[in-house]
Amino acid sequence: MVLVNLAQAGGSRRPGLRTAGEAVILVLPGLVVLFGVLDGLGAAAGRAEPGAVAYGFGVALAGALAGAAGTPMVVSALASRLPIDPDNLVHRLALVLTVGLVALQAVTQLTTDVLGAEAAGAPLTRLDLVVQEVPFLLAALVGVGLWTRRSPAGTVARLGLAVPRPWQLVVALAAAGAFYAFGVGADALDHWLTPALAQRVNAANLRIFGGLSDPVGIATIALAAGICEEVFFRGALQPRLGLFWPAMVFASVHTQYGLSLDALAVLVLALGLGLLRRFTNTTTTALCHVAYNGLVGAGIGWLGLPQAVLVEVVLLLGAILTTWVGKRGGRN
Repeated sequence: MVLVNLAQAGGSRRPGLRTAGEAVILVLPGLVVLFGVLDGLGAAAGRAEPGAVAYGFGVALAGALAGAAGTPMVVSALASRLPIDPDNLVHRLALVLTVGLVALQAVTQLTTDVLGAEAAGAPLTRLDLVVQEVPFLLAALVGVGLWTRRSPAGTVARLGLAVPRPWQLVVALAAAGAFYAFGVGADALDHWLTPALAQRVNAANLRIFGGLSDPVGIATIALAAGICEEVFFRGALQPRLGLFWPAMVFASVHTQYGLSLDALAVLVLALGLGLLRRFTNTTTTALCHVAYNGLVGAGIGWLGLPQAVLVEVVLLLGAILTTWVGKRGGRN
């Protein structure tokens, strides 16, 4: 990312650097194709399980799709719908990395028992969670060109980070409550339609996050995921790649839901956060995400349901009123 940003910043003044940036966009997916083919051939020669063979060649396919996504021809076709530039190396790299990530996650879900592996793995610690989430924040900062193409102030502006207005804070909290209600409903529907799969998803999530059920653990989940993921997906990616594709990338990295209705619900929630970002800013979506994660971690329960409904109604009314006042004040 640093090299490609430097190459983009250099422009025609540094043709050698530009060539190096082009090479990165070509070589990265090419290496994935090579390693995938070798892995698939090795698994076939060793008479491994069919899933292992399929995984290797699937990785190669993911690399090929990623490489195709970064070609000027494909980027030019997408430029008619997205605010991207076919000559911008950073935009092309973003497509290569995100397409490769989604394709690789799809291959993994289709060829391996992801839920089984997650359920058998070690629970996350607070440090594990922070280490897992911080790369999203770093990728956002480096990806938009901090200290290579943009100053710190320019980076903050590009990522959509700003002090939220009162109406935006109320909207964020109201949206978090609505998202929580949707998530509970989607989970109940999942248990009704596919009970066996829903139980496996619950087992995987309990194994992963079971050690983070105390207040500090819940706060760590809420803050680390809410801030780091929003800065990356809604701050860095969405302004260039649109509403739907960053939501797909977001849903794909939540592997602990497998191929379930819960995974589809994550995609819907990501689209909701994207819409919130479109009409507000990244800080507002981060506040919403943090509040939503806090609600999921703490839970409400049947005894607290009437109070929760009342609070949500008040927040929704407050969101409508403060939004109207804020917009009216802005026009005046």
